Amino acid sequence: MKLPAYAAALMPAVLFASLIGAYGASAAQAADAGALPSVNMEATLKAAQIDPRRPDSTLTPGAKASVLLVEQALRDRQLLDAKWVDGYFGSTTVTAFAKYQKSLGLTGLDANGLPGKTSLTKLGTGRFKVTNVIDSGARVSTGGFVINTRTRSMLAEAKRLLGRNLKLDQGSYNPGGDPTSAGTHDGGGVVDISVEGMSSATRTSVVRTLRLVGFAAWVRNPQQDDWPWHIHAAAISDPALAGQAQHQIGDYYLGLNGLAGRGPDDGPKVTIRTWEEYQRR
Repeated sequence: MKLPAYAAALMPAVLFASLIGAYGASAAQAADAGALPSVNMEATLKAAQIDPRRPDSTLTPGAKASVLLVEQALRDRQLLDAKWVDGYFGSTTVTAFAKYQKSLGLTGLDANGLPGKTSLTKLGTGRFKVTNVIDSGARVSTGGFVINTRTRSMLAEAKRLLGRNLKLDQGSYNPGGDPTSAGTHDGGGVVDISVEGMSSATRTSVVRTLRLVGFAAWVRNPQQDDWPWHIHAAAISDPALAGQAQHQIGDYYLGLNGLAGRGPDDGPKVTIRTWEEYQRR
């Protein structure tokens, strides 16, 4: 059907107005999203590992603003009492976050109280946006053991720096696999490395390198417990960490050895970094 001349003349203006309207709506939505405050997942995860292990209420540097936003959201869902909205991601906040994760239908390692990508993003809907996201990645098999892709990348970089292979004695996601591990291997990010054929100096060098790329790592010996010589390494800020591994990493930041007795760290001193911080160096 042929349009009347006046209608045809109006069409370009109508189309232009429609385009401007659509663009304006998209721009407004983008502006609204950009106006939301940010929760830094890296900083929040770090606080959730360290703060529950502190002997006082010292805040984790760089995490307060993000933790406050998370705690306020938990408070408004009646999962956290207002008195705990303080920027300190202690055990009470960890428990509250775990309850929130379970309210989403999450279970197991996805409800471990650590702010993961899915749960943190959903908690922030309409309240905050999530930046510096950390993802454990898929589970993969390496040397006959199960780990995740983040851990695999960290081990690969340590091997490259050392110029030698690292043989695993135990992987991750291994609930009940080794009673002496006290549950640290139940979740992701944790491995035991064989020290067969290594001198004392080499063992120390391996631990130092693992620490450089983002592991909390220690040489373990038979005098400490009922286990053979090995290197224990836990990937800092892996969102799938089991509870005991979370505690080990918190203790590592506080200068302790990650054992039940909470003795002083007996490993080589390095600047503590996560895998993501190492990559940005």
